[in-house]
Amino acid sequence: MTRVILIRHGQTPWNKDKIFRGIKDVPLDDTGIREAELLGDWLRHEKIDVAYSSPRVRSMETCRNAVRHHGLEVVPLEGLTDLNYGEWGGVSLEDVKVRWAELYETWEKEPHKVAFPGGESLDDLRAKAMAALEWVVAAHPGKSAILCGHRVVNKVIILGVLGLPSSEFWRIGQDTTAYNIFTWDGERWIINLMNDTCHLKALGPREYVDF
Repeated sequence: MTRVILIRHGQTPWNKDKIFRGIKDVPLDDTGIREAELLGDWLRHEKIDVAYSSPRVRSMETCRNAVRHHGLEVVPLEGLTDLNYGEWGGVSLEDVKVRWAELYETWEKEPHKVAFPGGESLDDLRAKAMAALEWVVAAHPGKSAILCGHRVVNKVIILGVLGLPSSEFWRIGQDTTAYNIFTWDGERWIINLMNDTCHLKALGPREYVDF
């Protein structure tokens, strides 16, 4: 069986300030770096054979910390890049609600129907992300792979693994540096763990914010 540990990158200033990121390159802030370090310590005894990450700096930095006890090179994998929000990229949530009020309402209620202006849709992203996941499984049969992505791309991968449509997007949670574990038995995906953040207990009580 091939085992996949899917992680989300750590906190960035744009997460904290609720600014849409997507394909924009935003580094981790101090909290995000600490989250990634704690994740790496938590995973130090996990079997990890290979490591892939979205090429965005926040993901690469998180992934390097996650595997720093394993001596692995982190390989950029374009299929793990986050959703292209197009014109929403770099814009605050408050401004989006004003400038694209109708589209934002659709995003909240029927996310699968949204094609972002100058960007892409969830199904566009899902096709690329699932192709990347399938490639990793085919390239490393019987191995354990860590993949580092983003909030939206991780959600659509999890939906794909669960066999759920993109309309169920808001039912999946992905906190910063959360990790998920699932295995491919040759015929189907088996879910072992979802949105685990036990490694962040040292940071104290945290409120889940889906952004």
